[in-house]
Order: sequence, then C-alpha cells, then structure tokens
Amino acid sequence: MAATTSSQPTHKLLIAIDGPAGAGKSSVAKRLAESLGLPYIDTGAMYRAVGLLARRGGLEIPLDELAAVRVPQLMREHSIDVEVGNDGTRVLIDDGDVSSEIRTAEMALYASAVSALPEVRQALVPLQRVLATRSGGVMEGRDIGTVVLPDADLKFFLTASARERALRRHRDLASAADAPTLDEVLEQQRQRDLQDTSRSESPLQVARGSVVIDTTGLSLEEVVDRMLAEVEGLLSRNA
Repeated sequence: MAATTSSQPTHKLLIAIDGPAGAGKSSVAKRLAESLGLPYIDTGAMYRAVGLLARRGGLEIPLDELAAVRVPQLMREHSIDVEVGNDGTRVLIDDGDVSSEIRTAEMALYASAVSALPEVRQALVPLQRVLATRSGGVMEGRDIGTVVLPDADLKFFLTASARERALRRHRDLASAADAPTLDEVLEQQRQRDLQDTSRSESPLQVARGSVVIDTTGLSLEEVVDRMLAEVEGLLSRNA
C-alpha cells in the first residue's frame, strides 16, 4: 500500500474530525480544508477500499471468523494506493480508480465491518499518520482524534440526531438507480453505529480535548464557520 501527496499546504496544521455516519464529516472536512489551503484526507475511503476487496473476494457481511485471515490476505494480494491533494482523496486498487465505486451504502457497511478487524486497522493507521504528518491536513474518520492523531492541533467531533443523519444520507443516495428507502437508510445507519461504537478495536468515541459540534439544523457554512473560528483562535494563541 502506498501514499502520495499531490500538493503541499503552506503549513503543517493537523486537524482531526470524528463522528458517526451522516454527521457531515466529509462535506465539512472538504470545505474546511479548502478554506485553509490544506489537503483533505478521507480515511473512510481507505476502509471502503478494503471493504470492496472483501466483497470482491466473496466475503459477505456480517463477516464470519474467517474474515480475520482472509481480509488481510486480500490486502497483501492487491495494492491499494491513496493519492491525497487539496481536491480530495483518490483511491486505486491495482491501479484502477475505485473512488466512485466505494461511495455506496453497501460499501459503507463493508467499511464498518472490516474496520472492526484489528489487522486491518493496524495496517491502515500507520499510512494515515504518514499522510497527515507529511504535509498537514484535515483528516476525518472514526478514530482520528483518539488513535491516529491524538496530538492533532485541533480535534472536532461532529454529531447530529439519528433522523437528521439518515435524511442527509437518503438525499445523497436519492439519484442512484437502486436508492434505498429512508427506512432502509435508518436501519443501515443503526447497524453501522452499532458496529462503530461496539468494536473492540478503536471504537467510535469523543477524543479528549475535542470541540463537539451538533450539526442538527445547521448548514454546511455554519458548521465550517464555527470550526474556522476555533482555528483562528488557535493560531492567535500560538502567534
């Protein structure tokens, strides 16, 4: 597995963003990174890529006990390359771009399932740290502030009501040919929340020192403005 950074920011500010599915992390992280001139690092894309490998390898969720052996084996047999730049994260499997293929509700569930495997997290966390520390950036995921970047300059935890999160996801998927119903999205979200918070390896939780923002009823701009205010405060204190 390899990583490349396509552009360099003006400084090495590290910002960690955690939170449950549908809290708005990806959209907020992209906009915040753009505002600050920093790379946006989507760790979820890495787990989705591993999930895609698992599905291509014939594994079904919920994963059985053989997955702990089979998934790491698939990771060794195939290359996953991650290219990070100001325009986002591009993911390739064996030189084939899967950036769009991994953005489905099914791959979200696979990502959550494989991320519960200690072997998978042990393989990906060092890569995530390299991507972040090489040139700084805004990194979002489930365990960024708790495990990957516990010493990040700023840590945020985004949350929202269960229904708000499901409605957002449902809108995102509405244009797909096989778009799920709102009830199906709610159930998928419930499953993923359970997997993310109950796994033994790096469960989803609020990292110490995090700024918690409930995004329910807030626009993207309002959330980003709150975060930019925290960044400005940090830079002023360190000036």
